[in-house]
Amino acid sequence: MAMPSATSQTRMELINLRKKLVLAQRGKDLLQEKMDALVMEFFYIAREVTYAKKVAFKSLEEAHRLLTVCLGVNGTLETLQHMREVKKDFKVEISSKLIMGVETPLVTVHAREKKVTERGYGLYTSNPLLDKVAEKFEETLKYLCKLAELESSLLAIAEELEKTKRRVNALEHVIIPEVKETIRMIEMKLGEIERDNFVRLKRMKTLRERR
Repeated sequence: MAMPSATSQTRMELINLRKKLVLAQRGKDLLQEKMDALVMEFFYIAREVTYAKKVAFKSLEEAHRLLTVCLGVNGTLETLQHMREVKKDFKVEISSKLIMGVETPLVTVHAREKKVTERGYGLYTSNPLLDKVAEKFEETLKYLCKLAELESSLLAIAEELEKTKRRVNALEHVIIPEVKETIRMIEMKLGEIERDNFVRLKRMKTLRERR
């Protein structure tokens, strides 16, 4: 079996490089589409974070205001004692969900609304203000959990966006230009070989005609 010539090997390499160039350009286009979608998702979640932060901080401010009033009405020692008696059944479950193929946290709060008689402290030694404080802090904690979920999701999207951007830049500014340059060099080399072959064949034809 005859060994393939250097020219055929170069032509095969040229075919493979052209296939590689098509795949690289297609990959860049797909990554660019992904990056555009991630940018849209990033700004969508960023707006949700802004709103959730406003709601959570407003609720936290109100909870602290109620607590300050409660401390003033009931006294610090009595209020702290009631707080120690409160039943703590607030549970937070952390799982994950996919956003644009990116794994992000999903925070689920398990906390049922409790009646006054279910909170744990004595009804005759407390006043309704204490109930309001407890309810407000429970509500605030839910808001803060949602805010934590959104901020963590925003960070995960931002990291994936940065990775995708680096891959697009690598394809666009390094890999694709290098493949194109290699293709150009091989085409030039093949062109030179074809011209040399043409000149040689023409010379041989001329020699045969003279004979």
